[in-house]
Amino acid sequence: MSRAARPGPLPFREFILKIHSRCDLACDYCYVYEMGDRSWRDRPVAMPPEVADAAARRIGDHARAHAITEVDVVLHGGEPLLAAPPLIERVVRAVRAEGVSASFSVQTNGTRLDAVRLALLDRLGVRIGVSVDGGAAAQDRHRRLPNGRGSHAAVSAGLRALADGPYRHLFSGLLCTVDTRNDPVATYEALLRHRPPRVDFLLPHGTWSAPPPGRAEGSPATPYADWLIEIFDRWYGAAEPPTDVRTFSDLLTLLLGGKVGSEGLGLGPVRYAVIETDGAIEHSDLFRPLTAASIGTSAGTSAGTSAGTSAGTGLNVLRDPLDAALVLPEAIERQRGAAALCGRCRACRFVAVCGAGLQAHRYRAGTGFDNPTVYCPDMIRLIEHVRGRVVDDLAVASRRSGRDRA
Repeated sequence: MSRAARPGPLPFREFILKIHSRCDLACDYCYVYEMGDRSWRDRPVAMPPEVADAAARRIGDHARAHAITEVDVVLHGGEPLLAAPPLIERVVRAVRAEGVSASFSVQTNGTRLDAVRLALLDRLGVRIGVSVDGGAAAQDRHRRLPNGRGSHAAVSAGLRALADGPYRHLFSGLLCTVDTRNDPVATYEALLRHRPPRVDFLLPHGTWSAPPPGRAEGSPATPYADWLIEIFDRWYGAAEPPTDVRTFSDLLTLLLGGKVGSEGLGLGPVRYAVIETDGAIEHSDLFRPLTAASIGTSAGTSAGTSAGTSAGTGLNVLRDPLDAALVLPEAIERQRGAAALCGRCRACRFVAVCGAGLQAHRYRAGTGFDNPTVYCPDMIRLIEHVRGRVVDDLAVASRRSGRDRA
């Protein structure tokens, strides 16, 4: 049946394939390896060929069943470039052999961006995003090698090979985790030295039960908003912004009534699935640390509090179609927009912009996900600031237009 004739959840459009479940860095803020989750220990180090082939078939079947002509596939980990080149090639070619138009990207820590891998990714048409936290001091505070040494030198070398040579067309952007101890403008300028086409800022993983650094319940302080505002003012005030900053451009789009595809902003439906190295199908690996801490099952029955969201789907591409994950209550919940949010969020004047943030950041033991984001004060402060700048500029433009007509 066509989508128009059959009501139900929107199909998945993005697929995150965990092709390698280990990492060559030991980042102290990593939600996969440093927050109690041990499920990766029981999974294959690399995605076996039979799982890669099954994942490709399931993606093809899902796309055909829902008349989807284009999908996005993200190669992820762990560190995906630890996967052997033949596996990377097998995954890409297997999906494309399904007759689906697929845009491929890889999210890497940058330490493995050598000539061999860059040539492979170029040949396969895989775009490259790199996770980096700024200059040497900022990068090496958290993103260290297992022996404790910093990773900045290795990542900088990889970024030079990507950004300054024949493979620059593959460069999709940088992902930076916010650390309020780092100078925000210095961090931004360090990122700009790599000439990225886009920068995205990621808030540290945290919940009401395990708050992120500097975020205390009941405190009026807004350390994360204050940090981002300094960068926003530099970016927004530039005559010609040197790069797109997704966090800010998405906020501007939403404030002006548009829509974005971000999971952490707005009320758009979440339409991605994660496939682990053993073939397990998940809605998000951000929920696994909640289960690992034995708090995921305490979720209640109010909106967005299904314990299954934390505990995994129990599905696997070796035996189950992706549609089986699509109809689970937690998948439907992630597409309900404002109806899935707590009453406080639904009553907020910024709900269409904030969207209550990432679902995992709403978690509290006892009430599950039926809460605002743990970053609620920061989100309100940031949105108010961005909105104020836009309103002021529109007022100036209106006055100029009036003088011109006169």
